[in-house]
Amino acid sequence: MNANLTEGQKAVLNMSQNVISEVKKVVIGKDEIIIKVLLSILAGGHILIEDIPGVGKTTLAVALSKALSLDYKRLQFTPDVLPTDVTGFNILNKQTQKFEYKEGAALTNLFLADEINRTSSKTQSALLEIMEEGKVTVDGVTRKAPDPYIVIATQNPIGSIGTQMLPESQMDRFIVRLTMGYPSIENEVMMLKAKQSLVPVDSVQPVVTAQEIIEARKEVENIYVADQVFEYIAKLASATRNNQYIKLGLSPRGTIALLRMTKATALLKGRDYVIPDDVSYAFNDVVLHRMVFSSKAKINGITGEQILKDILSSVSVPRVSR
Repeated sequence: MNANLTEGQKAVLNMSQNVISEVKKVVIGKDEIIIKVLLSILAGGHILIEDIPGVGKTTLAVALSKALSLDYKRLQFTPDVLPTDVTGFNILNKQTQKFEYKEGAALTNLFLADEINRTSSKTQSALLEIMEEGKVTVDGVTRKAPDPYIVIATQNPIGSIGTQMLPESQMDRFIVRLTMGYPSIENEVMMLKAKQSLVPVDSVQPVVTAQEIIEARKEVENIYVADQVFEYIAKLASATRNNQYIKLGLSPRGTIALLRMTKATALLKGRDYVIPDDVSYAFNDVVLHRMVFSSKAKINGITGEQILKDILSSVSVPRVSR
């Protein structure tokens, strides 16, 4: 740990370790995913988890809500879900003859949008405003979401029957896209043993308050970034926009998301300043889902991961010291 860390930064490290320990009770063998989700929350972003059913996506979200002491709501995005189910709606009170607002599922601290790509594009788009601005507008009246506000959305692989791809504008609002994957044999044995004795999620204890999350985000914002790192991030973004295999490169919103994730990574690694390794650590998770690859990449059998790896190796890494 860097000796120059402030008391606030040290508190964030202790808080993060406590959260990780609690979530690990029920999400076994996925420490890296837990850390990346926590980084996303500290960076003030929303998380998209793309994976097959049954690997623990919902369990992870519920465990986090418990450990973080956050109000939590879950909405299963089936084809018949309407935008008003997400944002809320006004209904006439027959006794008062006045319209009353009925809150939508999205107005909570942690909103789990389960299987978001199984619903209509119109319903998917109902989340755009609240994810970007932390508020919803219904019949001309704007209401703020609670602070902190976090969306964890899950989706099945695009090849699944009955799914609709999220539009680029929606994908761009998720700070990262993660994949949990299957557990190893050893971890699956541990999971089976844990399931025999109790309901694991019930064992997760609240270790952080909502106010502490807000304060932690402020500490992340104050992490020092050298000019060389700012330029490094900008050059990486430019490289995605000028690559023969990429049709749609990293947007300015994506560049800002990369910076925020980089700052959070630096703090969780015990530093009060960013180094280029922090950028490369967050790069794929932040950038890959924002890319639209050209037909040339598909024809040549080149994956997005290969393209981003080549971009990282093509941009010179600066030397940085605090």
